[in-house]
Amino acid sequence: MRAILTIDTTTTVCSVALVTESGVVESRIDRIGNNHSKVIGVFAKEILEIAQQSGYEICAVALSQGPGSYTGLRIGASFAKGFCYGNSIPLIAIPTLKIMASAAARQTDADTLLCPMIDARRMEVYSAVYDASLNEIEATKANIIDESSFNELLETKKIAFFGNGSSKCAGLLGRNPNAIFIDGIDPLATEMGAMAWSAFNDKEFVDVAYFEPFYLKEFIATTPKNKVLSYNH
Repeated sequence: MRAILTIDTTTTVCSVALVTESGVVESRIDRIGNNHSKVIGVFAKEILEIAQQSGYEICAVALSQGPGSYTGLRIGASFAKGFCYGNSIPLIAIPTLKIMASAAARQTDADTLLCPMIDARRMEVYSAVYDASLNEIEATKANIIDESSFNELLETKKIAFFGNGSSKCAGLLGRNPNAIFIDGIDPLATEMGAMAWSAFNDKEFVDVAYFEPFYLKEFIATTPKNKVLSYNH
């Protein structure tokens, strides 16, 4: 039986899953944070052993493509590309915010819009807006949140906000009766199955050699304030 290996490393959560068209077979998740490079290989090895023992053939890898943590995205992409290249299987890239919206859609009604948010530091978030059918209403962007954010949509629609960037918005948007906040929704490998299989069946693959994650913003290296160089003369 065919199965897809799904991977998400876009936030502090790292997850890997084995999914068939019928659902999730096996999964691993780490919520410690900043641990991706240590656990992704271990998770994949454990799941692949289970797949082999159970007679599953890995026919593709589906990767959560971003936006998100620059380092996390690099780790996930490097592993996925290496695995696909070594096993001569295709790579599928799925928008991270859409993965989150898919999870939230099960907790809202058909008239509520979905706004996944990933923390991008300070009062900025990576966000997009989807309807209940996961059609994109507002494209993914880096959004600085203030009292007027989403006002036009909130005038006529309820919007569910969720993800690790939504808590910083609660104080600014929470007074609006049409603003709903949902806790506990992260981009997870276990949420990627339906979209991964849809892409696989439609042969919507990315080029393994040239694929780059969707960073949205350029990486800017910073020096910690307590990092002081001393010189002995």
